[in-house]
Amino acid sequence: MGHVIRMTLTGAAGITFVFLVDVMNLFWLSLLNEPKLVAAIGFAFAIQFFSVSSGIGLMIGTTVLVSREIGAGHRTSARLLAGSTMIIACAIQTVMAVLLIAYRHDILMMAGARNETLDLAAHYLLWTLPSLSVMAIALVGSATLRAEGDGKRAMYVTLSSGTVSAFIDPVLIYYLALGLDGAIIGLNISRIILMSVALYFAVRVHNLIGFSRINCIFCHFKRYIVIAIPAILSQLATPFGNYVLTAAISPFGDNAVAGWALVGRLTVVAFGGIFALSGSIGGIFGQNYGAKQYDRLVTIYRDAMLFCFVYTAIVWSLLVFASGSISIAFNLMTVGEEVFTAFTHVGAGAFIFTGFYFVASAAFNALGKPTRATVLTWLRDGILTWPTAIWLSGIAGAIGVIYAQAVLALVIGVISALLGWIFVRKIATDEIEVDKITRYGFRDIYRFQRR
Repeated sequence: MGHVIRMTLTGAAGITFVFLVDVMNLFWLSLLNEPKLVAAIGFAFAIQFFSVSSGIGLMIGTTVLVSREIGAGHRTSARLLAGSTMIIACAIQTVMAVLLIAYRHDILMMAGARNETLDLAAHYLLWTLPSLSVMAIALVGSATLRAEGDGKRAMYVTLSSGTVSAFIDPVLIYYLALGLDGAIIGLNISRIILMSVALYFAVRVHNLIGFSRINCIFCHFKRYIVIAIPAILSQLATPFGNYVLTAAISPFGDNAVAGWALVGRLTVVAFGGIFALSGSIGGIFGQNYGAKQYDRLVTIYRDAMLFCFVYTAIVWSLLVFASGSISIAFNLMTVGEEVFTAFTHVGAGAFIFTGFYFVASAAFNALGKPTRATVLTWLRDGILTWPTAIWLSGIAGAIGVIYAQAVLALVIGVISALLGWIFVRKIATDEIEVDKITRYGFRDIYRFQRR
C-alpha cells in the first residue's frame, strides 16, 4: 500500500497541478465575459481529449514493456525499447494530429458547435494539435521514469510544465488581452517544457533511453503495438464517450456547454489521484510480474481498490462543500450552474467505480490481456453512453447527462472490479504452480505439494 500511495500521489500531484492550471485558463477566459470562448474551449477539449488519450495509451505500452524488462534485470533491453517506443509514439501522434486538423470542422459540427463558437474552437485546434508529437515524446519519457519506479521525478516533469503555465497564461490571456490566442501560446510552451524535462531525467539521470537500428525498431514495434493498440483503443473510448455527452448536452445551449466544460476540467483536477493510479500501478504490476513475484499482484490490486474508495470519498465531500463558490467564481448561469451542481453532488461520487474500472484495466494491460480492458471501455463509452444520455437528458434535461455518466460508471465499475479480481488471483495461482514445476520437475511436484 505504501508503494501504491507514493507512486500514485506523486503522479497525482503533477497531473492535478497541470490540470489546475488548465482550469485557471477557463477562469481567465471567463473574466473576459464571453461565454462563447469558454464554450469553444469545451468543444475543443472534447477533440483534444482524443489525441491526449491516444498518447496516454502509447505511454501505457511503454510503461508495461520497460517495467517488465527492468523487473527481469534486462536494463539494456529496457533502454532500447524505450527509445524505439518514443520514435513510434511520435510518428503515431503526428498522423493523429494531421487527421484531426484536416477534419476538425466536421468533427466539431457533429459535436454541436455552431457559428462563432465553431470558428473559435477550430482555430484553437489548428494551433494546438501540431504540438501533439512533442507531447508524445514527453509522455514516453515520463513512462520510462514510472517504469523505473521514480515517481518523484515523473512528478517534477508535470510540475515544471504546470509552473511555467501558471505564470504565463494569466499574462497572455488576461493582462495582454490575447484571449484564446493566449491560451494557445501557453499550451504549446507548456508542452515543450514537459518534453525537455522528461528527456533530461530519462536520459541524463537514469540513462533509460537508447536507440537501436531500424530493423530492431521494427521488431520492437511488434511487441509494442500488441500492448499499445488495445491500450489506445481503451483510452480513446473515454474521449468518445465525452464527445457523445458533449453532443447530448449541446442542444441545451452555450451556458450548458460552459458548465460541462468546467466539469471536464475540474474532473481531472479533483480526481487526479484516480487518473494517476491507473498509470502508476501499471508499472508496479509490470515490475512484479517481470520479477516473478506473482503473489504480490493480488495485494497490489486490493490496495489500489481501497485507495480509490478513500480518495474519492474525501474529494467528493470537498466538492459538495465548495460547489456554490466555484459556480460563482466561474460566472456559471442558469443551466450551466445546474449541470455543475449535479456533478459535484452526484457525478463525483461515481468516481469510486470509475477508479475500480481503472485499476482492473491497468491489471489487464500490464498482465497480458489488454483486449479485456478495451471491450469493457467500449461497452461503457461506445455502446451504452449515447442511449443512456439521451434517455436521462430527456427525463431530467441537461443534468441527465451527468446522471448518465454516473450510472454507467457504477455498472461498468462493479463488473470490471469483479473480473479484474478473478484475473489477478488466477495469474497468481497458476504462475506460482508453473514456477514450482520449473524448479522441482514434474516428478517431484506431487511430493512438493504434499509438503
